[in-house]
Amino acid sequence: MIVQRVVLNSRPGKNGNPVVENFRVEEVNLPDNINEGQVQVRTLYLSVDPYMRCRMNEDTGSDYISPWQLSQVVDGGGIGIIEESKHTNFTKGDFVTSFYWPWQTKVILDGNIFEKVDPQLVDGHLSYFLGAIGMPGLTSLIGIQEKGHITAGSHQTMVVSGAAGACGSLAGQIGHLMDCSRVVGICGTPEKCLLLTSELGFDAAINYKEGSVAEQLRELCPSGVDVYFDNVGGDISDTVISQMNQNSHIILCGQISQYNKDVPYPPPLPSAVEAIRKERNITRERFLVLNFKDKFESGILQLSQWFKEGKLKIKETMINGLENMGAAFQSMMTGGNIGKQIVCISEETSLLSL
Repeated sequence: MIVQRVVLNSRPGKNGNPVVENFRVEEVNLPDNINEGQVQVRTLYLSVDPYMRCRMNEDTGSDYISPWQLSQVVDGGGIGIIEESKHTNFTKGDFVTSFYWPWQTKVILDGNIFEKVDPQLVDGHLSYFLGAIGMPGLTSLIGIQEKGHITAGSHQTMVVSGAAGACGSLAGQIGHLMDCSRVVGICGTPEKCLLLTSELGFDAAINYKEGSVAEQLRELCPSGVDVYFDNVGGDISDTVISQMNQNSHIILCGQISQYNKDVPYPPPLPSAVEAIRKERNITRERFLVLNFKDKFESGILQLSQWFKEGKLKIKETMINGLENMGAAFQSMMTGGNIGKQIVCISEETSLLSL
């Protein structure tokens, strides 16, 4: 059986910007038969995420993610349907997910890398398992629970950078659901700002490309900032930290503005900003959602419940076709997406009636 796959064609370099040409589509033969313990799966949806930029380097700078190898198939979060199974946990027609899904139209793999998912949790929107009812949703929820220190009734103000992205668009909503009294988002276009305030429940939004972020923050957060959900790092984060209150908290979700630079993670703050952080006792601890696997099941159920109750609005940017994986990745890295960036490889028509 001939299938298509995406391999790493070249590396952008530690300080380079990823481009479409870093990826290459090619054809490969799959065996006609599967072995005991294996499953054959048709890929439905694939995810592109900021952390993948680190996997494009020979050294990821992290002990929990491995680098992609040149001319080898790329992998990441995926959703698919079992077409044939010789694994005791799965039967034909099961929907499954994995964090290590090859960018390939069909795969034959050891069934142990997959987890079964229930379409009812997402009302049939399987791609949501790669976003709001998956790792980005868990990262937002558990990050706020573990590092945000939100106390009901204490009138806290939360600021979210990268606020229209996969995690940011959820974090602001979750902040309100967990009783933050004011949530302000920072993003890069008027369209995104309008989305945050008109659809996602943010109290205000700042376009960092227009006017002074510092002045707008002072106006929109008159009582200072108590919780900062940081997706971007760099100058924007330095500005927010400078306006944070005593004993406030940074949720270090990501630093996308720094991923094309050869710096350690988390990137060190400028000395003046670090002095403010220490003086005001602002926590800024590395957050890794994979360290909280015991909370995944309850977290997914909570996110699903909020979604079904209409309390959590989910946004996606969908691109079609395996051949567009590189373009989708490049777009996500430059803010071209609203909500989660997803690539549809093959739709599952049987779910359309759910």
